[in-house]
Amino acid sequence: MYDYMLGGTTNFRVDREACEVANADFPGGIDAAKAGLRANRDFLGRAVRHIAEAGVRQFLDLGTGIPSDDNTHAVAQSVAPDSRIVYVDNDPIVLAHAHELLRATPESTTAYLFGDMRDDRLVLSEAARTLDLSQPVGLIMVAILHFMTEEEDPYALVRRLLSVLPSGSYLAVSHLASDIMAEEMDALYTRISERTRETFVLRSREQVARFFDGLDLVDPGVTLVSDWHTEPSGVQLPVYAAVGVKP
Repeated sequence: MYDYMLGGTTNFRVDREACEVANADFPGGIDAAKAGLRANRDFLGRAVRHIAEAGVRQFLDLGTGIPSDDNTHAVAQSVAPDSRIVYVDNDPIVLAHAHELLRATPESTTAYLFGDMRDDRLVLSEAARTLDLSQPVGLIMVAILHFMTEEEDPYALVRRLLSVLPSGSYLAVSHLASDIMAEEMDALYTRISERTRETFVLRSREQVARFFDGLDLVDPGVTLVSDWHTEPSGVQLPVYAAVGVKP
């Protein structure tokens, strides 16, 4: 479904129909929803490029979805061909496509881990087969933390992951906003949750900023996903984004 919304070709008719139904009530319709997802993917590219240009050569991308030609590995390796990337997802469909789409990339530089990011011990131990965790890592958590409830404590998960990574490591996050178009977004994602049986937890700017406690935020801090390291769009997309570095 995410691939279809981004204009990709790795999707099926049922995915396309589900997207049309799920986003029928999105403010501005499905075209606005697609624009929001594209802005999120563009943020991913800008964030990875910034981290790579800062000298980081390793990336751990959690909840990646189906890899595409503008995903983490493509952007990082365009800056530094020796970059190493580990993708993590727990969707068997993603697993099947990832093995096909990544097979042209040397196994020594790109790997795919079938697992749940909530199991941080497994994720880190398996990621260490490809990444040197004694060296800085770009931890990518784009459009994934809003699937975790307060009971699952996403803040503790982020702290545990970062505690293993050395100084100079980065965290990139984008997250659905609870305080932009608040009533419309709450009603929309309540309906989407009912239709998809996925849980969405929208969070405020202050709540998103908590993920970066103890990190140095990269300017401009927590901002709209469409405005991070690009000219302000003037569009109130209901998604926050930020990048921070571990001192």
